[in-house]
Amino acid sequence: MKKIFIIALLVASTIGFSQAYELGKVTVDELKQKVCPTDTSAVASYLFNIAKTHFNYSGDEGFEIITEIDIKIKIYKKEGYEYANHSEDLYIGNRGTERIDISKAATYNLVGDKIVKSKLGNDGEFVEKVNQYWNRKKITMPNVKEGSIIEYRITLRSPYFSNFPDWEFQKDIPVGYSEYSTNIPEYFTYNTYFKGYFAPDSSKEIKNRQINYSYTLSPSEVLQRGLNTGKVNSSIDFSETITKFFISNVPPLKNEVFVNNINNYRCTVVHELAGTKFPNANYESYSTNWESVVKTIYQDPNFGGELNKTGYFEKDIDAIINSISSLEERAGLIFNYVKSRINWNETFGVYCPDGVKKAYQEKKGSAAEINLMLTAMLRYAGIDANPILVSTRSNGISIFPSRSAYNYVISGIELENQVLLLDATNRYSLPNILPIRDLNWFGRIIRKNESSAQIDLMPKTNSNDVINLMATIDSQGEVSGKIREQYFDYNAFLFRNNNNGLSKESAIDKLEKKYAGIEIGEYEVQNATDLSKQIIENYDFKTNNAVEIIGDKMYFSPFLFLAMTENPFKQEVREYPVDFVFPNQDKFNISLKIPDGYTVETLPKSISVAMPDNLGSFKYNISNNGSQVQLVSTVDINQAIIKSEDYEALKNFFKEIVNKQTEKIVLKKG
Repeated sequence: MKKIFIIALLVASTIGFSQAYELGKVTVDELKQKVCPTDTSAVASYLFNIAKTHFNYSGDEGFEIITEIDIKIKIYKKEGYEYANHSEDLYIGNRGTERIDISKAATYNLVGDKIVKSKLGNDGEFVEKVNQYWNRKKITMPNVKEGSIIEYRITLRSPYFSNFPDWEFQKDIPVGYSEYSTNIPEYFTYNTYFKGYFAPDSSKEIKNRQINYSYTLSPSEVLQRGLNTGKVNSSIDFSETITKFFISNVPPLKNEVFVNNINNYRCTVVHELAGTKFPNANYESYSTNWESVVKTIYQDPNFGGELNKTGYFEKDIDAIINSISSLEERAGLIFNYVKSRINWNETFGVYCPDGVKKAYQEKKGSAAEINLMLTAMLRYAGIDANPILVSTRSNGISIFPSRSAYNYVISGIELENQVLLLDATNRYSLPNILPIRDLNWFGRIIRKNESSAQIDLMPKTNSNDVINLMATIDSQGEVSGKIREQYFDYNAFLFRNNNNGLSKESAIDKLEKKYAGIEIGEYEVQNATDLSKQIIENYDFKTNNAVEIIGDKMYFSPFLFLAMTENPFKQEVREYPVDFVFPNQDKFNISLKIPDGYTVETLPKSISVAMPDNLGSFKYNISNNGSQVQLVSTVDINQAIIKSEDYEALKNFFKEIVNKQTEKIVLKKG
């Protein structure tokens, strides 16, 4: 009896709790609120964000997924005005286009003691075409001010029951209350996954449901049944599982430096279709593990079917490789041929929108078309090549088995002890030097027999950046000299991506802004397009800002304007891994000629610092030989990703670097 009473109380309190979160119930006290109670620095906050995903059935169209979202946002500062805008992407596919309705949309303001409501008009709604697969609906709420409250309801309708929406409990601003309910009929099985550092509460129950619907008979069926109309009414009875997830007072997701994709750590619930079992039909399995995921993708005609096409390129490839017997040379020639012939249209995805043949003919295609084409050509040349599914950095880490986990394809050549990674969408990429978007932990290679294996995408060797600086300091403290900077591997890739195509004047301007206070004279870049060699950047410089003169003494850092002056890691605690993208080494060879009449009074001490487990090291060796100061210093980051558990050691490591690079040499006159 006591147990029943407690359950009754919980149900009653839950009903009362839900009723408190209704659109249109804006109060004067809410509008008068000046700051967010849980975060006084917040520019805006979600007072509540509540959604329900359920299924509807039409006899002619079948099931569709409907998601209704009620949103109520408080604007505190002008910087929060952006939260008065909203956009949704809508998929366009063979079964139709996803649809969206916006209702109950209004902005509330307090004028004196009166609440003034401004409804969203037609001029605040926009639809734009993103590409052939996506439309985007946008709204901009009217009359937004500091103190406004924004409300609206979104209703999303999708015929694609694999497109179950992800629900974010955590936003970039505080969330007072977030709730997500799902009503899933017995015919569908979804795997549920959670991301982030917060766990919402949940409840679950199973209920019976009946849907009344009508469907249209064909003319022959109408005659056969002797009916007067083609419309037939019917109903279906089924059970559905009702799950509710809810959480209160969710802090904003704070971005931190060196994070690959902050959404990897956002509190989110994800539903992935595992299978369907409709009446009088067998169970159809979808993605329940990685093997079934890749098998489903490989068997799709827009993936495996396109990969197996060869007739469109054979003559051209024969002309390139016929006289070449070395498989390594053949691979290099084919890779460079695809990079130079086919331009990437910046379309992601694992399937081919227009097909490899059309992409080859028009010399433009998606990532899937380009890299599946590359794989097919390599196989044709006798090379053991296979496609690799990748989740790009913007798409997030592929943690859970899901067909939507991957949004990109590259190619891999399987050698005895390694897989050589290739991506022909970028003209500056090289074997194992991929575009940065690809460097996202792990991919999955799919072989001809439909087996698959996890592939580590992260670089293992350090990409070097070597700076040679020779300079002279005159008696007025002006420094003039030359810099020769060499960029290797990923550093060279980034330099070419960011600087090729710039005029010399633009390149000089860019450097002068990077190193405030320097003036650059002669400037040149070597090997800008020769990918087999490192980039070499040479320039003359002078500066009056590097040396401080006080009395008969000069003070300056031997790094001059190259010194790291601020620790990038300022937080007391780090929640997320630190992502340096690739291991790297910065090496400095510095030679400074001191002015006549001056001697070195104080010289920094040489040191060597290392992080635990060889995660990083810092070496600083300095010497003085009469009028010359010589410095050789290296900073090594030996892993692309540093775990959050090692954050304290990393923070202290960079503190040592900053302290040493800003430490002064003292010269004394006489």
